[in-house]
Amino acid sequence: MQENNSVSRIAITVLAEDYAGYDSPLLGTHGISLLLQIYGPKQTTNILFDVSQSSETVLHNMKILDISPRCVDLVFLSHCHYDHTGGLYGMLKAIGKADIPVIAHSTLFRPHYFTEPALKHVGVPRGSAPPELDQFARLVLLDRPFSLMPGVISTGEVKRAVEFEKNLTLRLLTEENGALVPDEMKDDLSLIIELEDQGLVIVTGCSHAGIVNIVNHSIELTGEKRIQAVIGGLHLVDADEDRIEKTAKALYDLDVKTLYVGHCTGLRGEASLLSQFKDRLFKLHSGMRIEL
Repeated sequence: MQENNSVSRIAITVLAEDYAGYDSPLLGTHGISLLLQIYGPKQTTNILFDVSQSSETVLHNMKILDISPRCVDLVFLSHCHYDHTGGLYGMLKAIGKADIPVIAHSTLFRPHYFTEPALKHVGVPRGSAPPELDQFARLVLLDRPFSLMPGVISTGEVKRAVEFEKNLTLRLLTEENGALVPDEMKDDLSLIIELEDQGLVIVTGCSHAGIVNIVNHSIELTGEKRIQAVIGGLHLVDADEDRIEKTAKALYDLDVKTLYVGHCTGLRGEASLLSQFKDRLFKLHSGMRIEL
């Protein structure tokens, strides 16, 4: 890792999460939103990573945490699901900056459905899709890895090579040529942050591509094998026991130093990870601050 291609410090504030924490005035909601403060060689850049399903929850928590929405420089959306994108319009309006970059995959705004217990659209809500965003945002929709700034890289589409992660844990569909067809969630993106002298910090929304795939992909992109932290949802909530156990072991074998997990990780997933990582596992909650 080149020193001039790394960041000296990262501060992450959990703006919204499924769990509000103990004895807290903050709100919890199904979804996730993180503020990443990236201390680069020349300036500090604030990245809003996902926007939960409601801007009202995020803005309520930001007010209590004394964080102004206007501090946000970039918005990064990990994937299309409503609990990561539903707050987009409201957050952009509160940020109040013309042409702020909103970074995501090119298929973010596609039709996207669950079928159980009945057909339901679970992609980007209509109010947070074009053309409503045009007055606030500059959409940057890219499928391949690219650098947002020195030391911060979008994974782009993640290679799915790990055998036990080749299939999604959910049955998802999209529209294609007049039919509903399986949706492989190719839009699942994560951020890789190269932390000076320490290795990689990987921030993920739901890890639909598989968290082990994401870590391996990050190592391949950067050439850096040291993983300082993995932060986000790991979508083990509906995985079987075999996948959960293999995931926990694989992350341990990859020598991930710390895990900060929540949202869609699920109780069984968290329990298995806890048995492997012990005091190196932390549960995300609204208002949590992580400094690396």
